[in-house]
Amino acid sequence: MSRAAIVGVFVAVCLAVLGGLILRVEDLRLFGPDPMRVDVMFDSVTGLDDRAAVRVAGVRVGRVDGIGLDGRRARVSLLLDEPLELREGAYASVANVGLLGEKYVELSLGDPAGALLAEGAVLEGEVAVSWDQAMAKITEIGDSVLSLTGDLTEGDAGGNLGRLLDNLAAMSAELRDLVASNRGQVDSTIASFEQFSATLASELPRITRQMSSALEQIEAVIAENRDDFGEGLDNIRQLTASFQTSVDNLNQITGTLAAGEGSLGKLLNDDAAHDSLVSTLDSLKGGVEELRGTLGRIEKIQLDLGFEAYYLEDQEDTRTAFKLNIDPQSSRFYRIEAVDDPRGREKTSTEFITTTVGDGPPVREVIETRRITEDILISAQLGFTLGDFALRGGLIESTGGAGVDWMRETSELGRFTLSLEGFDFGREVMGEELGPRLRLSTKWWPRDGIYLIGGYDDLLESDYGSAFLGVGISWRDDDLKYLLGSVPTNF
Repeated sequence: MSRAAIVGVFVAVCLAVLGGLILRVEDLRLFGPDPMRVDVMFDSVTGLDDRAAVRVAGVRVGRVDGIGLDGRRARVSLLLDEPLELREGAYASVANVGLLGEKYVELSLGDPAGALLAEGAVLEGEVAVSWDQAMAKITEIGDSVLSLTGDLTEGDAGGNLGRLLDNLAAMSAELRDLVASNRGQVDSTIASFEQFSATLASELPRITRQMSSALEQIEAVIAENRDDFGEGLDNIRQLTASFQTSVDNLNQITGTLAAGEGSLGKLLNDDAAHDSLVSTLDSLKGGVEELRGTLGRIEKIQLDLGFEAYYLEDQEDTRTAFKLNIDPQSSRFYRIEAVDDPRGREKTSTEFITTTVGDGPPVREVIETRRITEDILISAQLGFTLGDFALRGGLIESTGGAGVDWMRETSELGRFTLSLEGFDFGREVMGEELGPRLRLSTKWWPRDGIYLIGGYDDLLESDYGSAFLGVGISWRDDDLKYLLGSVPTNF
């Protein structure tokens, strides 16, 4: 079979596989349940991205398929892999994996005993407390501490005590005036007390007899439970001793504070200590604000580190690449690669040799040599995302170039990418001008962290073209954080 036939068969197989993948992505399935769509209203979806995961009890059941404004609130459309029973009380909330992990939507199915929700019902969403809100609470606490220390330093303790004594004197005068103005009622109260005393005197013998009878009963009970009462008294004595120790410690602490000793005593009595505390709290507030801004920027950066290798059929050798993708969670991204390509950069060197045979004229011979000038090639590209497509350009394998990627993700087939890139424009080999180098490739992630890659390199030049097939490994941001956190700190 000729090389052109082999290339044609390979491209046809790739297109057939790609067609099957597109049918599955667009939900044109002949078998299996149809996906279910649910809309949720949120007050805020800060940090939640389109295509984020949807989970029930931590298990992925779908993805976010569209975020938009509906009046003053955010409307999020959830695409579930298969229909779920949503009952009364069902809601959704925005959560995240760890402190700096990606955000996802946690779906609660509602009360199992509740009625099923009607088709097309819109759920209410709950938003967890964000990092900014937590930092705002810390700032409010700092302001309250500053206000409290300011109140403590306004005026001295003697002035406050003097005002307290003046208030007590005024209260005593008011009580004296109150008694004078209600003398009659006071006399009536005393007369009632005298009558009560007379009644008590007449009833006292009977009360005494009853008390004697009760005491006899108590003595009998004590005699029967003397051991228990003894243990109870010992416990009371121990408790009293502990309470006395606590009172002594409290007296010692208050004496130290009043004398201005210790850190807290100096704070209460020394203006310089107060000023130092205020300055420290101001510094702490500034540090907290700076930390909040730094963590906010770090949280938005997504790193993707990868290594791939594939076999080139024409070269009968392997091409390897080390990749680093930096995604600041915006419409742009950066890609850096170090590539070890057996083809390298092809250059043609020309050598002129002049020879003379006998008395004949000199003969000039031109020798052109094709050679590889470098093996390690560098790529540094800037890209922009437009929905399911990504456009990128810059340095591709140590020469200018550009590329386009089409990316889709499904719950059944995982994630896959179709890429076309062109570079090395205006190349020349052995005096022959060649067209740009075009590479068509497909990547498929059957599971997170590993993918298969295949395609065809140098589509326009059949003499240099080669089919390839290989595998790649990637570590995402969460994986890198786990690996860095596992590195031992003590050796």
